[in-house]
Amino acid sequence: MLEDSKKQWEPKPLGAAWVAAVVNRFRSLHSDLSVFESQLRQRTGTRFTDWVDHLVVKDLKSIELAGFVKGLDGWYEHPGALLPVVRQSDAEGVFLRVDSASDFVIANCSQFDFELTGAPLDPFRLAKFLTTNTSVAFGVVQRHGCNVRHPNESLSESQIIQVQAIRERLRHRQRKFDSEVDAFQSTSALIAEAISKVGRDMTCHLFFEGERDYWQSRNRAGQIQYMRQHSIGVGWGNHDHHTYRSSRACFSDLIGLLELMGFECREKFHAGNEAGWGAQVIEQPVCGIVIFADVDLDPDELTNDFSHQPLPIRSELGTIGLWCALHGEALFQAGMHHLECQFDFDGARTQLEAFGIQCMKPFTDFSFLRQCFTEGERWRVDPKRVERILSEGRITREQAERFLSEGAVGSHMEILERNDGYRGFNQTGINEIIRKTDPRFLSADTH
Repeated sequence: MLEDSKKQWEPKPLGAAWVAAVVNRFRSLHSDLSVFESQLRQRTGTRFTDWVDHLVVKDLKSIELAGFVKGLDGWYEHPGALLPVVRQSDAEGVFLRVDSASDFVIANCSQFDFELTGAPLDPFRLAKFLTTNTSVAFGVVQRHGCNVRHPNESLSESQIIQVQAIRERLRHRQRKFDSEVDAFQSTSALIAEAISKVGRDMTCHLFFEGERDYWQSRNRAGQIQYMRQHSIGVGWGNHDHHTYRSSRACFSDLIGLLELMGFECREKFHAGNEAGWGAQVIEQPVCGIVIFADVDLDPDELTNDFSHQPLPIRSELGTIGLWCALHGEALFQAGMHHLECQFDFDGARTQLEAFGIQCMKPFTDFSFLRQCFTEGERWRVDPKRVERILSEGRITREQAERFLSEGAVGSHMEILERNDGYRGFNQTGINEIIRKTDPRFLSADTH
């Protein structure tokens, strides 16, 4: 996957329609599918198709006309769309991606019968619904540090111990340092050691398991939604992308650390000449994790390799830089700015309101992409951070006093709905919502 700063993703309705037709046919053949689909909507505000990891079908008629391409491994994928991979076989089936096949079975075993394959703690496991009167398999897949095209083999006892030890170290990794230089050196060393013991892709999986946990610990909307999704056994299997904010001084180091875990740069992002910020989209192709990495950026810097060449320090702070100055780097003390997952856009917002979670005005409302933030989680700000940027002349005395008394918005959860296989991001409407997250323009009683 090569970086392309001019990459513009487009909706792929033919590919999405092909997948929808297969799922619709399977729905008519497997009674449990419709029942579980209904429960997904009612209990999590999500749609069945957004969870589909892969399809297995007998008849591949018109699949290439729909835009899918056959790989050397025999699997079909759509290179221009966010759609499940497809394999041909007489044993047809549809499988959803979940965090843990074991947790899924536990959450649903009072209502359904299952066949769970693979040993405990295996990276790749399947749980199939046991229904006698059907020719179609329906189930869920757990894939830790692998994917269905290249599933990892069972781990030995010593490997299991290594994975569990690395999981614990990454979950509890140090996040507070005396300097960003120390932070990157320590974290890079930890990741390199993890890769040497459990491999690059497993390290990536375990790292972001911990990142979601840390973000969730500081975001009530995430806690409520995870509770809902965990109650039905699916976890965060519907994550779309993880958003990190970075200071200009740390941005190239952030990208380098992600590349160490196998991430590859995708498109660059800039929200317009007046926005004052940009982003690098970066993806780990095996684990399927996408990062939206934000940084204060001038328009003319978009033409440079700003993700790998250090950005010069500026005297002024944009929205992203101020957030980092108040809370710390997203990679370390602050944690992610937001986790974005795929939902039934209207259904999720309505359901979350019943739990007291309000959403901000949508900043994207296209037929193929809908997006909004939950209202921001306000965090206390370290007085030392406020005093430092005040002494540097980067904020006013009035702003400093407000940050100290009211705190500042730290994180959100993002509600997203994708249609027609669209895998891109909105580059026209997002700047307004980012400005609305700037603490200089917010007080505790405004949203």
